[in-house]
Amino acid sequence: MPKWLQAVGPVAVLGAIVTLLATTSPFEMLAVSDGATTLEILWTVTIIGTIAGIVPVLIGMCWFPIIRELDPRYLHGFMTLAAGVLAFIALEMFEGIVGYGAAADRTALAAALVVVGLGGTFLAMSAAGEWRQRELASHENRGLRIAYLVALALGLHSLGEGLGIGVAFVQGNATRVTLLVLAFVIHNVTEGPTIVGAVVRDRSTPLRRHFALMGVLAGGPVVLGGWLGSFVSSPLLAVLCYAVAVGAIAQVLIEVADLIRFDAEAVFTRTNTATFAVGFALMFLLEDVFVGLLESWLVAG
Repeated sequence: MPKWLQAVGPVAVLGAIVTLLATTSPFEMLAVSDGATTLEILWTVTIIGTIAGIVPVLIGMCWFPIIRELDPRYLHGFMTLAAGVLAFIALEMFEGIVGYGAAADRTALAAALVVVGLGGTFLAMSAAGEWRQRELASHENRGLRIAYLVALALGLHSLGEGLGIGVAFVQGNATRVTLLVLAFVIHNVTEGPTIVGAVVRDRSTPLRRHFALMGVLAGGPVVLGGWLGSFVSSPLLAVLCYAVAVGAIAQVLIEVADLIRFDAEAVFTRTNTATFAVGFALMFLLEDVFVGLLESWLVAG
């Protein structure tokens, strides 16, 4: 396949999906009626979550051949760009923790959930990472392990996305559902390169099933979060989900730094620092600027 097609193809597919969603408003007919069964709600939320979560992650992974041919210095820069994306998501999730914690009736319980969710997840993933590192010490594909951890961290963050979709769906707010899906499609397509950025340093290319599994691991929790949001609207649940996500991302950031340090003398080079800032700024533009403009356009339409 020509390189230009490998580079442009995912963009074309993403553009087609976004255009279709924005122009047809397919969720206008999906508002929940009083007579909707549990199975109907679950099935509809599953479709919405798959479109918003799994599909864009898999699209983003299609840039793997292009990323793999980059110079090692730029590969490290790409991984720090991914770290910038993760850092912004962690900050966003922390803001969610503060907001939902303030809305909860039992603030002491909310604080305990933050400690358990964030600290417990960080320690559990650290222990699992050390064990797997010992098990894979004689293998070359360390990057694949990091990629799975990145996918897991992104998946835990995706629970929060699903919660928002589920709540908007059961409220019958089709415009809000469309807005969220559009925002998450564009946002989650960046998660594909974020995941495979760790794999490119390995000498052997992983089997295709690994890409599929990592895509489901990163995007699938949007479906699970949608189910939870459809039936359980609780600030305490949101606090726990977000705390787990922040703990997972913190551990992944450490893993990414260790992976770069394995190949290079320094982690904080000019290139790495610049690309980290670009990743953070990119997510700010997508999450804060773009979503605000899109919401204004949908409401006006």
